[in-house]
Amino acid sequence: LFLAVCSVGIGGTFQYGYNVSIINAPTQHIHKFLNETWASRYHVELNPDLLTFLWSVIASIFSLGGLCGALIGGSMAIQLGRKGALLMNNAIAILAAILMGISFPTGLFELLIVGRFLVGVNSGVGFCVQPLYLGEVAPKHLRGSMAMGSSIFLTGGILTGQIIGLREILGAEAYWPLLLSSSCVPAFAQLLFLPWFPESPRYLLIDRGDELSCAKALKRFHGSSQHQREMEDIQQECFALDGEKAKKPWQLFADRTVRWQLVTVIVMTMGQQLSGINAIYFYATYIFEQAGISAEKIPYVTLGTGACECLTALTCVCNNCVGRRYLILGGYLLMTLWSIVLTFSLTYQELYSWVPYVSMASIFAFILSFGLGPGGITNTLTAEIFVQSSRPAACVIGGTVSWVSFFTIGMLFPFIVRGLKQYCFVVFLLECSLVAAFIFLVIPETKNKSFLEIKKEFHKLNFGRKS
Repeated sequence: LFLAVCSVGIGGTFQYGYNVSIINAPTQHIHKFLNETWASRYHVELNPDLLTFLWSVIASIFSLGGLCGALIGGSMAIQLGRKGALLMNNAIAILAAILMGISFPTGLFELLIVGRFLVGVNSGVGFCVQPLYLGEVAPKHLRGSMAMGSSIFLTGGILTGQIIGLREILGAEAYWPLLLSSSCVPAFAQLLFLPWFPESPRYLLIDRGDELSCAKALKRFHGSSQHQREMEDIQQECFALDGEKAKKPWQLFADRTVRWQLVTVIVMTMGQQLSGINAIYFYATYIFEQAGISAEKIPYVTLGTGACECLTALTCVCNNCVGRRYLILGGYLLMTLWSIVLTFSLTYQELYSWVPYVSMASIFAFILSFGLGPGGITNTLTAEIFVQSSRPAACVIGGTVSWVSFFTIGMLFPFIVRGLKQYCFVVFLLECSLVAAFIFLVIPETKNKSFLEIKKEFHKLNFGRKS
């Protein structure tokens, strides 16, 4: 089970975190490439506004690709299986790496745009299918810890991208095409290791009706002496579904039996993206400068933020005994607290010499709080609160909301910061407190419960307690 988490994660959410992270290091080098390419092609200098536009397209088309990947990820998981979809997804990552790698020697910045779009598609599919596979192969007492593998590999991807992007490694001007094309390495790693693991047992029995392959897969994952209990759980779910086929995303919106599950996915996914984590990373450089850290050393200090997220994701696996509900509720409440502290410390940054250090400590505390719950538990809940027939469609909806929110905050965030300055954290603290209230009032605990037991909990919300 542990090795399955590793083989799935390296080509799944690791790719998302890695590709979000590595684009920051070569920004100036890509600007220079765009200027030189434009001058040699059209014999005129590139207009600064057009340069900004081209760079914005290169940076933001990743999220558009992610949206497309999220939309097709559910269908791929149904048609090819969870394992088959993940394996096929690596072909997209390898093609993207090739296109980005040859963009500089060929002098075609258009290949860079196409490559970033394709690597976004790869991340979108992985973000959708990976929680499905991990949630379906895990026994219910380990489901939360295994699903946290998505968060561990995402934060590990961010940290690895920050390290690889240092100028001493691949962040130098001569190596930036190699840096961008290095995303093929995790893809090859997954193609090497994932074929050794079985397909999702739930997919084999419920979707394919292959009881023999399901039993073999369960024996591989749970051992010959423990697999029977999981087999009975899957058979109960199969009997309850009574041959119901996998639903399309639009069918879930008309299905009253999943109304509150769907609301939960949408609120939690939007809350994760709009929580203010982007504002934290935006303000990090400014706060580090105010604390007296030189510009040359800031990239190394920034590694601490990535290490914070990664450490919290690992700690969250160990602390999963307290339950998903308490972890994610506590995470949002702590983020609300640190937003208040940051608003005050940034407001009075110039008055006292020790205030910048309060701001710096608050940044790390905010990131730790985000990793404690919102960063890791959100995807776990999406995979847990739906039964087999609705789960792929729910992951498509959750992924779509996530990528649209990611793109929206990327577009609006600069204007929010410019207009409100440090008071932008008032917006985020309100958002965090509202999501915390929703969790407290609506979401039941899912730890150590089967998918059918979780469905019964939401049945009370969807149809009233008396039913």
